[in-house]
Amino acid sequence: MNPQRSALGVAVAARIPVLLWGGPGVGKSSAVAEMAAAVPMSCETVIASIREPSDFAGLPVVATDGTVRFAAPSWAQRLVEAGRGVLFLDEISTAPPAVQAALLRVVLERTVGDLTLPDGVSIVAAANPPDQAADGWDLAAPLANRFCHLEWTLDARGWADGSLAGFDPVPVPTLDPTDLAERAATVRPAITAFVMSRPALLHAVPTEEAAAGRAWPSPRTWTMAITLLAAAETSGADKATTAALLSGAVGPGPAREFLAWRDDLTLQDPEAVLADPTSFVVPARGDRAWAAFAALTGAVVANNTPARWSSAWTAIAAGIRSGHADITAAAIRTLVKNRPVGGMPPAAVLREITPLLREAGLLDRLTLTPDR
Repeated sequence: MNPQRSALGVAVAARIPVLLWGGPGVGKSSAVAEMAAAVPMSCETVIASIREPSDFAGLPVVATDGTVRFAAPSWAQRLVEAGRGVLFLDEISTAPPAVQAALLRVVLERTVGDLTLPDGVSIVAAANPPDQAADGWDLAAPLANRFCHLEWTLDARGWADGSLAGFDPVPVPTLDPTDLAERAATVRPAITAFVMSRPALLHAVPTEEAAAGRAWPSPRTWTMAITLLAAAETSGADKATTAALLSGAVGPGPAREFLAWRDDLTLQDPEAVLADPTSFVVPARGDRAWAAFAALTGAVVANNTPARWSSAWTAIAAGIRSGHADITAAAIRTLVKNRPVGGMPPAAVLREITPLLREAGLLDRLTLTPDR
């Protein structure tokens, strides 16, 4: 399976908007239609290049009471009635700037006029590179930053096999929301620790207009990357598919750098630490220490019982003794914010970390009774 094809299926299953880039005639539209038919689910194709802004922002309608509502077009109403499906925005790079602006809310907030698309609707777009499009524009940076970008190609062997035996539809894995949330809690520490170690990659808008119309790192796309990485691991995707998804979210350079950094990252199992918090060894490097504490607190929040919450505080104390007070303070804030009813730090640990708690303004919140 071409990694770009499997990446499309994972992104659709995770409900992350995805944009397919490829020259005319490489099968972008047919791949989306065949994918939807195989699931099966509804597929509404909207040619963005021949639409007006009101087709996405809604047509103003004056009600009898004098109020104005913005009526959604019939394709949006059909998706709402279906409850599940794909909104396919074709030829998005040839849509004029005013239409691209109207699409911002559709892609990010899933809102068409006054109508909100159901959670079961995925958004897929397709575009030709500007040099291969009729009167094409570079995609506006705000719109581009809302998509996972995938390069869509078809080689001679793939075309020949498909022509003779039929093209296999893109598989869309079934993702359990609970499993996806639990996996996101395990991958989030690594991504946040990496961004902490490379703060310049948190928000790096390309200076060239063409590059700004593709994938680049921002707080939005790093959050998108967390969901995509969790979805890839939950669905059993291979390394090439995972790399394609992350590159499509934050750009090839940052994605390669993160994957190499994560391969070099060795952390204790947070569940083993919670079972025996005295075994916790704080990494010497700051980025690894951040990842270790983020993984620990993420595991607690994902299954937040008083016993697990209290156990994490013994590891917190080890972090202070290791000299990582600033990193430990971030973990403390997470635990305090997510304090379960009945949760209390061990008395010995509370005495040891009192100075840091007082400095952070958190002491009062921890010395209150646990049901407050």
